Amino acid sequence: MSAQDFRTLYERLRRTARSGPDDGGRRGALRHLTPARVAAAAAEVRLGRTVSLAAPIETRPGPDNPEPAKHRMTGPAPGEAGADGLHFALDRFAMNVHGDADSHLDALNHVLYDGALYDGVPAGDATAPEVRSLSVDLVREGIVGRGVLLDVPRLRGVPWLEPGDHVTVDDLTAAEAAQGVRVGPGDLLLVRVGHRRRRGELGAWEAARARAGLHPRALSFLAEREVSVLGGDGNNDTAPSVVADVAFPVHVLAVRAMGVHLMDYLQFEELAAACARAGRWSFLCVVAPLRLPGATGSPVNPIAVL
Repeated sequence: MSAQDFRTLYERLRRTARSGPDDGGRRGALRHLTPARVAAAAAEVRLGRTVSLAAPIETRPGPDNPEPAKHRMTGPAPGEAGADGLHFALDRFAMNVHGDADSHLDALNHVLYDGALYDGVPAGDATAPEVRSLSVDLVREGIVGRGVLLDVPRLRGVPWLEPGDHVTVDDLTAAEAAQGVRVGPGDLLLVRVGHRRRRGELGAWEAARARAGLHPRALSFLAEREVSVLGGDGNNDTAPSVVADVAFPVHVLAVRAMGVHLMDYLQFEELAAACARAGRWSFLCVVAPLRLPGATGSPVNPIAVL
């Protein structure tokens, strides 16, 4: 994809996002997730089964996770474990939010492009009120809506997409038809490429250099359907990038141009199996990021309720 073609797509999606209904204080594509649609999503619950969409947080380094989370037990203090009376086991975590292994949500202040954030907010001062208004604190009340899983490897009859492969608009519409579901306004769209299954069966690799994801043109599908959130079991972006000098074109289009919150490196293996057994691919989805005012993202454990 040429740089000019990408720029044309970027401007078109940015204009489409700005021409929509008022975002209620720079809520981005979450403006499509109205209270009525949240209430309607509750009707998706039929089995009462919950499924986690997060991968376990990892503490050992690997080719795709050179600086893993650190988990340290800070209590009980020496001698307390066997002592009489009340004592507590304590621990401390430290982690990079944005990486290639742990499940996380990208806030609207995460992607800078052309010197600005979503809606043209200048990116110079991270503490400025306009910048902080786009932080993960924007979703402090959580994101609750209708989730839809489109399983592209299932569509193609393979266990996973190989690194470097792309999900296209045709893949998304064909998966809808094959699964008997349609993505609509306000939906949380989850696209499986099989990254987690490949990693589990073949071992971790340097995903920053090679991974399956969406083709930039597939973002037109999200704009047309007025999707609120995009989640993937990889980074959502393909590597290597098809756009010269833009390493993460899907992030630029989704977050910067359209105001779509992204969830990266989720895991869909249990969900895909549960959906296949139930014969339906939509469900209530509940996302509860940590309350981190000013932060560019958060570890996240989305829950699908079938």
